[in-house]
Amino acid sequence: MLIEGYSLEELIADKRTYYAVMKNVEIVGEASYMLTKAFKEAHPDTPWKVVQGMRHVLVHDYANIVSETLYDTAINSIPELRKQVERYLADTDWDAWEAAEEPTETDKPEAKDSIMNIVQKMKAKGYPIEDIADITGLSLEVIKEL
Repeated sequence: MLIEGYSLEELIADKRTYYAVMKNVEIVGEASYMLTKAFKEAHPDTPWKVVQGMRHVLVHDYANIVSETLYDTAINSIPELRKQVERYLADTDWDAWEAAEEPTETDKPEAKDSIMNIVQKMKAKGYPIEDIADITGLSLEVIKEL
């Protein structure tokens, strides 16, 4: 919507809008990056790796951004992606989704070890248990046991 009616040349000349478009495309990529593997596998018609790849370029390789690619993405790819996401949202059984328990990052053994080490260090440094719970997402009971 930011560049509706803009030509590529107009976008390039309008630096504020150019960077706003770049940031919004980056946000879309970041959001897709945060989706679960199961969700992405259930929706293979969306090119998740391409969406995430664009985000990586915008964040890490910004010196090599091709303006034509950014423009094409904003004009052509984002509207199509939006339609797909709207369809996914409409097709989702939200009651089943809320009832399902997906493993979190802290359920992975290597993550547990890392988080437990962090909690122990925070406790040793005198952080309040409530603050540790807020930061780590662990329950007060688990933190007290460490």
